[in-house]
Amino acid sequence: MTDEENAPQAPQDGAAGSDHPQTGTGRRRSRLVRFFLAAFIALPLGILIAAGGAFFYGKYLFETDGPHAEAQIVMLEQGMGVRAIAARLESAGVISNANVFLAGARLHRAERSLKAGEYEIPAHASMFAIMGILREGRSILHRITIPEGLTSEQAMLLVEAHPVLEGDLPATPPEGSLLPETYSFTRGMTRTEIVGNMQAAATRLMDELWDKRADNLPFKTREEAIILASIVEKETGVPAERPRVAAVFVNRLRAPMRLQSDPTIIYGIVGGKGSLGRPIRRSELDRVTPYNTYQVDGLPPTPICNPGRASIEAVLNPPETGEYYFVADGTGGHAFSRTLSEHQARVREWRRIEREQRAVQP
Repeated sequence: MTDEENAPQAPQDGAAGSDHPQTGTGRRRSRLVRFFLAAFIALPLGILIAAGGAFFYGKYLFETDGPHAEAQIVMLEQGMGVRAIAARLESAGVISNANVFLAGARLHRAERSLKAGEYEIPAHASMFAIMGILREGRSILHRITIPEGLTSEQAMLLVEAHPVLEGDLPATPPEGSLLPETYSFTRGMTRTEIVGNMQAAATRLMDELWDKRADNLPFKTREEAIILASIVEKETGVPAERPRVAAVFVNRLRAPMRLQSDPTIIYGIVGGKGSLGRPIRRSELDRVTPYNTYQVDGLPPTPICNPGRASIEAVLNPPETGEYYFVADGTGGHAFSRTLSEHQARVREWRRIEREQRAVQP
C-alpha cells in the first residue's frame, strides 16, 4: 500500500455540509420565512379587527342620539338621491356625519325608499330613527278648512290666502261642487290640486249617498239634491235642525208650495259674495228673479253655497214631520209649525222678540 493510498482524502465540495451546524445565512433565511408567515396571518386579522371596530363605531354613531337639541324642519325635494339627502341632513344639523348615514341607509337597503317631503325631525333623533321617518314618508301635514255654507267664490279666497299652497288660483268651480271639509296636504301641493281634491271629495260623497236616498223624493237628480241641500245649509246654523228644515222644504215641494227661502233671494242679489249685510227690502221680495223662491215655483237654478255632508244626508233622507213652516225663535234656532195659523202666531212672537232686542241695543 502506498503512502498516497493511506493519506486522508479531502472532502469533496458540499459533501460534508449536512453533518455540521447550520450556517448564519441559513438561520437568517429561516427567520425571514417565519416573519412573512406571521405577517401573512396577522395582516388580514388586523384588517378584520380594524374593519370590525369601524363597523361597530359606525353602528354606534348611526344609532346614538342626534346632535340637535330642538326639533328641526328639513325639506327634501323630489328627485334627491340618498347622497344628497345625507348632505342635506348634515347641513341641517340633524346628523353628525353624512357618510355614516349613507352607509347605514345602504346597509338597511333604504337608499331607494327614502321619500321626498317636508319633515319635522324630533330633537336628538338618531340617524336610524331619521331613516325610518323618511322611509315611512311621515311628512308634515298642513291643513285647510272649508266651512259648510261658503260659496265657491268664498272658498277660493281661502285657498288663495293659504301660505303653504303653491301655484296660481284656478277658475272658480261651479257652485255646490266643493265639499266643505278639512283637507290635509304636504308642502308642494298646488292650489289647482287642492281644489281638484275638494271636487273629487264632493263627487265621492254623492256616489256614496245617492243610492241610499229615500223613495219618492220631490227631485230627480243629484244636482237638484245639492241645490236643496245648499238652501238647508244656509237656513240654519244649528246642526240638529238640518233634518227638520230639510223636511219642511221637501214637504213644500211635494205639496206643491213655494219654498219662500230668504237665502235664495240674497244669493240672487249678491251671487258668490255670500253676505248681503242688511235686511232684505220689500222691493227685493217682490221682484221676480230665478232665485226669488217667494215668486217662483220649485228650486232655484243653481246651488246657493257648498253644502256639507249633514245637509246632503238630510235632504236625501228627510224625516216625516208634516211641518211646512219655520221661523226664528230668538235663541239661534227655529220654531216649526204644521199650519199657517200656528206659523203666523209664531211670526208675531218673533216680531215681538225683535222689537225687544232693538230696544235694549245702545
